[in-house]
Amino acid sequence: MEKKRVYTFGNGKAEGSADMRELLGGKGANLAEMNLVGVPVPPGFTITTEVCTEYYTLGRDAVQEHLTKEIENAIAGVESIMGTKFGSIDNPLLLSVRSGSRASMPGMMDTILNLGLNDEVVIGLAKKTGNERFSWDSYRRFIQMYGDVVLGLKPTTKTEIDPFEQIIEDVKAETGVTLDSDLTTNDLKELVKRFKEAIKSRTGKDFPTDPYEQLWGAIMAVFNSWMNERAIIYRRLEGIPEEWGTAVTVQAMVFGNMGETSATGVCFSRNSGTGENLFNGEYLVNAQGEDVVAGIRTPHEITKEGSIRRAKNEGISEEERKKNFLSLEETFPELYQQLFDIQHKLEQHYRDMQDMEFTIQEGKLWFLQTRNGKRTGKAMVKIAMDFLAEGLITEEEAIMRIEPNKLDELLHPVFNKEALKKAVAITKGLPASPGAATGKVVFFADDAATYSHNGDPVILVRLETSPEDLQGMTVSEGIVTARGGMTSHAAVVARGMGKCCITGCSEMVVNYEKRTFKVGDRTFHEGDFISINGFTGEVFEGKIETEAARLDEDLSKLLKLADSKARLKVRANADTPHDATTARDLGAVGIGLCRTEHMFFEEAKIKAMREMILAKDQEGRIKALAKILPFQKKDFYEIFKAMDGLPVTVRLLDPPLHEFVPHDIKSQKIMADDMGIDVEEVIERVGKLSEQNPMLGHRGCRLGNTFPEITHMQTVAIMSACCQLTKEGYTTLPEIMVPLVGILYEFKEQETVIRAAAEEVFKEYGVRIDYKVGTMIEIPRAALTANRIASSAEFFSFGTNDLTQMTFGYSRDDIASFLPTYLEKKILKVDPFQVLDQKGVGQLIKIATERGREIRPELKIGICGEHGGDPSSVKFCHRVGLNYVSCSPFRVPIARMAAAQAALEE
Repeated sequence: MEKKRVYTFGNGKAEGSADMRELLGGKGANLAEMNLVGVPVPPGFTITTEVCTEYYTLGRDAVQEHLTKEIENAIAGVESIMGTKFGSIDNPLLLSVRSGSRASMPGMMDTILNLGLNDEVVIGLAKKTGNERFSWDSYRRFIQMYGDVVLGLKPTTKTEIDPFEQIIEDVKAETGVTLDSDLTTNDLKELVKRFKEAIKSRTGKDFPTDPYEQLWGAIMAVFNSWMNERAIIYRRLEGIPEEWGTAVTVQAMVFGNMGETSATGVCFSRNSGTGENLFNGEYLVNAQGEDVVAGIRTPHEITKEGSIRRAKNEGISEEERKKNFLSLEETFPELYQQLFDIQHKLEQHYRDMQDMEFTIQEGKLWFLQTRNGKRTGKAMVKIAMDFLAEGLITEEEAIMRIEPNKLDELLHPVFNKEALKKAVAITKGLPASPGAATGKVVFFADDAATYSHNGDPVILVRLETSPEDLQGMTVSEGIVTARGGMTSHAAVVARGMGKCCITGCSEMVVNYEKRTFKVGDRTFHEGDFISINGFTGEVFEGKIETEAARLDEDLSKLLKLADSKARLKVRANADTPHDATTARDLGAVGIGLCRTEHMFFEEAKIKAMREMILAKDQEGRIKALAKILPFQKKDFYEIFKAMDGLPVTVRLLDPPLHEFVPHDIKSQKIMADDMGIDVEEVIERVGKLSEQNPMLGHRGCRLGNTFPEITHMQTVAIMSACCQLTKEGYTTLPEIMVPLVGILYEFKEQETVIRAAAEEVFKEYGVRIDYKVGTMIEIPRAALTANRIASSAEFFSFGTNDLTQMTFGYSRDDIASFLPTYLEKKILKVDPFQVLDQKGVGQLIKIATERGREIRPELKIGICGEHGGDPSSVKFCHRVGLNYVSCSPFRVPIARMAAAQAALEE
């Protein structure tokens, strides 16, 4: 039996449902579901995601052959429901063709509207509707969209104007018209004529007039858009697999541009920026959907409350608001009530915040789409906790609704209040996505990428954004647009990314050619610094100082809930008392990695360290180390004090000694002068420290075994600090970690030095404290011989950065030279230094864990590489039975949430 490739919906019936997202995509599944729950939806059909895969493996002709009969039958069903005929001149059925992946990808793929129009059908449509201008406006929109999406008439450079937009500007200039809405019917006819001439000139072919030829072109164009650049970038950003493919939904057109009793809009069941339980959205009278999201016309608020609040924010009087900015609630009160009731119904049905598109055609309300809405990290947390409080979801569901990485947004800095008082405001727009950002003004996406690559923070400033700007938006600290509202492309995508965004800065005049924007008589150029406040919509000149954010009440409650479900604990990597305190405030239950080398670079310390390196014998090294000891003890004292009652894993000195000495002659002369020796002596010693491959050379435990006095000094510093704190009433739980062990006897040699030094300290202070001596597993041999190493080591901590480097044979410092190519060619799916390689590195972790616990069942095991803050890596660590993960302080909440989700997924 031939497999089913097309699923129909309409008139309250549907062949699909909400649980068929993988096959029908989010849009198709939800359109089917809305029919089943009684929401007014224009009829149509969905071509499955499996067909997209077939398209890329079998080709267009084979796919068209498979689909033809099913699509003809499906269109007949739509014709029957609508009482119209596809291709008819007197009673035409027009169609929309849209993409729909199983994961929401707003604006990333292509859409075609008004499909089915030609020179004859447009005349018939005008007669049927009695609205000639509407008919010709729909026709010119269709040709423009089809020419762009299907026939490829797109600008080839960032400064080239869209050919269709150029024609529109030419006609407006010739007629003296300034707004598209002022174009007459004759003007629109002239646009159609010139559009078709442009298509013929550029492609050598006439614009297709056969409705089915148009339909096949549109369907294949949507499949093609799955692999366009912006879709690929977005998938990579969001972690959406390429193999998922996109469905194609074909639906009867309903029109929001049929006059003053028609409208179109986008709405949200809750505030997608803050998570507040406030129905909100934007609409335009006598408009099609792209007018709302493209930002060409600034839309109006749906609710009266929202309209009043926005007018106040923009300094608009109540009199002017009532005259020019009435809400949908005030303009169409009965339809507003229908809209409000249905959005509430959909939110209750899906038990999540909904993002909906609707059209009003001559007084009748139609829903075109619903989906779980994109939201900021703050909104994500609040909505989950509110739904939990309202009894709509369980504790487990609240946790599983969270995208752990989005919690990072809640921990970003905000503007310092005192600095903000002194800031000079430039203009104000709509607070489309919260946050605080400072950066250099940039006007084009590729320039933003260049600035960012050079280490400069960027604010992308545009008239309005489009999907082509995605790469620039990704690397920017924030986005500002002169046009658009709270549901524009910039707003929706920025919220999904967690980027600070301000839209609708109507006072801003952007000049792409000069690379400037003006507000009044003030001009700002590319490269100038500005700051933006996504909470208030304010744009300021220059840089504004920021400060750390704090966990709000909802996030604190959610994380405590997560901790109650998790088995895996979360520690932090921290080398200073400040980092330790921050980590503890963010919920870390200890320090999993304290890198002692970071403590040597202050002026007084580095001088003593260099004396030790230059020493000719052990006696000289011990003398220099005695100068370092009090500094080390003080550092450890403050860190252990901050972590009172929690374990702290201290890694002994790890990097090669050459990192502590200067390598240019000028700095070497300064060093020689400081130390009162000849520069030749410095040059000679630095030369001797030079290695062909220092990361595989004299470092880690090799350094400690060659110069045991270093290990002795560090152990004395650690234990002295802990003993002093114990006498002062604090509880210390030190864990001393030997780095880079590959052989059991390397560890045992260091363990002997550590335990002897500890006994000296205990005797001196008259205090004995519990402590552990363990090792960092970062060499493949150590993982494979973990059973031998565990005979002495009391804990393992996987240094996944080095373990990844040594397992792959990739230098993490040089991987950038080939990683982009590897990702593009899919040799690698992800950067293995960001996401743990579970098939290779992960298997070494699994082997070492199993073999280590064969010898020492109570062996405490964690990871302390950067992977400790990556959700997928955290979940892997849970599955293989680790005790904890350790990550940078600001990723602790992310790891806590991922640990809870890992437990719930079992």
